[in-house]
Order: sequence, then C-alpha cells, then structure tokens
Amino acid sequence: MAAAFPMIAAEGGLSRYLAEIRRFPMLDPAEEYMLAKRWREHDDRDAASKLVTSHLRLVAKIAMGYRGYGLPIGEVISEGNIGLMQAVKRFEPERGFKLATYAMWWIRASIQEYILRSWSLVKMGTTANQKKLFFNLRKAKNQISALEDGDLRPDQVKTIATKLGVREQEVVDMNRRLSGDASLNAPIRNTGEGSGEWQDWLVDGGASQESLLVDHEESENRLGALRSSLSVLNERERRIFEARRLREEPETLENLSTEFGVSRERVRQIEVRAFEKVQQAVKDGVARLETLPPPAVARPALPAR
Repeated sequence: MAAAFPMIAAEGGLSRYLAEIRRFPMLDPAEEYMLAKRWREHDDRDAASKLVTSHLRLVAKIAMGYRGYGLPIGEVISEGNIGLMQAVKRFEPERGFKLATYAMWWIRASIQEYILRSWSLVKMGTTANQKKLFFNLRKAKNQISALEDGDLRPDQVKTIATKLGVREQEVVDMNRRLSGDASLNAPIRNTGEGSGEWQDWLVDGGASQESLLVDHEESENRLGALRSSLSVLNERERRIFEARRLREEPETLENLSTEFGVSRERVRQIEVRAFEKVQQAVKDGVARLETLPPPAVARPALPAR
C-alpha cells in the first residue's frame, strides 16, 4: 500500500495540498466494496491506493479540528493519513459499514497519539481524565463562552468538571497547562499559508454533513440493536433496566424497591441480570449480522482485465 501520496511541501503549503487531494474521485458504495474486496482477496495494491486517496479529504477535514495544539498541520495530516492506511488495511466490507465510518476512528486515534507524543509530560498528563480534558477542554469552554484568557471562574470550572466527569482541580490544572497556546487573534506570519489571524484558518465548529450522516447511521444502528435486545426482558426487568441504565439521572434503588415491593438488593440483582441478558442479546445479534451476505447492490462484478 506504499504508494506516493500528495505531501504538504514548504512551497505551496496547505492550499496546494488541498487542491491536489480534491482531484482524487470519491467512490460510490459499489466501487468501494469492489476495491475493498480486490485488496483483501487479491492483495491488489492499486485498489488499496484508490481507497486511501478517495478518503484523503476526510483526513484533512478531521486534522483541521486539531490545529489548536500548536503542531505543524502537515505533520498532523500525515499522522491522520497513517491512521487511514491502517483502517484500509483492516477494513472488512462484508460487515456493511462504509469505509469512512470505520476509518474516522483510526484517523482520530492516530492524530491524538501523535499529539500526545509531541506534548511534553510537563504540559500533558497521562491519566484517562487528563487525556479527556486535553482533547475536550477547548470545546467545553466554547460551549459556555469561557473564551477569555487566564483562569476560569469557579462556576465555569464546576460546569466543565461536571460535564466531562472529572475533578474541578483537574480542570484548573489543564486550563493553566494549555494557557501557553497562541491567541486566536495572533497574526500568521511566514507560514506559507497566507496572512491574517489564526482564527481565520479555523474550521467551522459545526459538524460536517458527512460526519452528521455517519453519526446518524451509527446512532440508528445502536438504537436498533438496543431495541431488539430489550425484547428478551420481561416487563419488570425492562422497567428496572431502563430506569437504572438508560436515563441520564438513574432512579434510586430505594424508589424501585418501593415500586415493586422487593428489597433494594433484589432490585440490584434484577438490574445486573437484565444487563447481562441485554449484553448477550446484542452479541447474538452482531454474530447473526456477520453471517449474512452483503446486499446484492454492493456486489458488483469485477471489471474484465
């Protein structure tokens, strides 16, 4: 799969690279399936190359969302491209998902690993909560309009900590560690990407149509699997499972024990048993899907050689 793909060179920079990758055609589902099968079954490297190049725009779009970490955008995109190639290598078209749906997770993981490697441990911690804060603090601050420099107000710290499920002190510490980033109003100079301020080059904060479609498809798949799996529960199990596992604010064991006239421990046992039954039902459903043949529309005949 080691083909020669466009690179972001010093001359021309990002604009030239984006213009180059736009020349690669997008694939319809049938073409994508055919190429993926040729790659997996016949080790067709030309097919793999077409799968990669048709998704370079997706990598660039995702990479733009990580421009606020002070790292060269060319390197961020390159790391995303590595993630894309890993996704193509492991993509299984028979599962019925689009390559973009599968690849976006590999792309983000590759970019995030690069960012974490590039930031020193003095600036960036290694716990799960610190990583969560590192990649989500800016977004959380934007959502509550906490755009000013310096420390956050106590109420802002509390709001962000609650939203991200971390301690308030961790929010304070990470905000201070990231405070060394350049202002969005800082002018761009000698970057090869034009003039203006950094904020002029930031991507739209709203989700793209492609991302919205992917999220919608995945959400529908998850909801469908969950609805189907809930059918294995009886009425009491379903009521307890939904009250304890599917609500933002779960009902207390005390309330449910009063409702059903049983002990709190019995409610907890029913909840655990219901969860195990739902888990098994989901696994069985996935196993059944994997045994089904792909849709006829996604099995085009290979072109004559």
